Amino acid sequence: MGKNVFFVGLIISASGLVSTPIALVLGLMYAMTFSHPYHVDSRKLSKFLLQVSVVGLGFGMNLSQVVKVGRSGFLYTALSILAVMSIGLAFGRIIKVQQVTSFLISAGTAICGGSAIAAVGPIANASEEEMAVSLGTVFVLNSVALLVFPLIGSVTHLTQTQFGLWAALAIHDTSSVVGASAKFGAIALTVGTTVKLARALWIVPLSLVTALVTKSKERIHWPWFILFFCLAAVANTYFHVLQPVYPALAQLGVIGLTVTLYLIGTGLSMATLKEVGIRPFLQGVLLWAVIALGALQFIRTGWIHL
Repeated sequence: MGKNVFFVGLIISASGLVSTPIALVLGLMYAMTFSHPYHVDSRKLSKFLLQVSVVGLGFGMNLSQVVKVGRSGFLYTALSILAVMSIGLAFGRIIKVQQVTSFLISAGTAICGGSAIAAVGPIANASEEEMAVSLGTVFVLNSVALLVFPLIGSVTHLTQTQFGLWAALAIHDTSSVVGASAKFGAIALTVGTTVKLARALWIVPLSLVTALVTKSKERIHWPWFILFFCLAAVANTYFHVLQPVYPALAQLGVIGLTVTLYLIGTGLSMATLKEVGIRPFLQGVLLWAVIALGALQFIRTGWIHL
């Protein structure tokens, strides 16, 4: 029965009839009720589908907006990554979280959640347990952010530009940034996606620094899908021959993202929550709270703006 329910949820998520938060909730409900029959395959598919979906979203964006937002958000991204890494590692020492786990949670919060952890984990010689604990912590908080951020944005009367920037700076994974931003509006989606992808590029320098410190020879993974996202925006802006096709590709990107969040939700079982442990989870919560509340305050007062 579990397999049938899984595919029913998959079909509903791919139908275009439900939003990203609802798809995530469907996935979470499945994870809390059934044993996942395709846990490993689902995680691999969600990673690939996210990248393809982000490229699809690029066909709905104007290059000039992407460049403007990316250029303006670069400084905030650089400063926030440095601040998050420093605060996260300090929290880890205070709470006495294992050094590698603390580093992975900080990197995941600072850059782009599970993607950053997956990239730097092997370079930092992380064990399977350390990877699982770090990923579990980030996935739990990521799911909460997708459901809560749009509500907070409405209550605090953020503009779409403000919300997109806040989501990009304070939500871990690209999938939830895009999902929450899309829920808030088209401008929020453009800002959130662009700033978050600019943030994801920092995976490369962080991987290089980690490799130098640990003297690791592990291969560094480049986030090539960001380049294809930019090329999609170029096509939408300048190559008008295929203009009738671009909205359909952008819509496929939205549907792909919805399915991605459903798959992510199905992987967040009670076993995953138990595996995390109280200390790493506490580090993740405290770090996330400081960054989310701090960024919100700076954005509302105009200290951070585009």
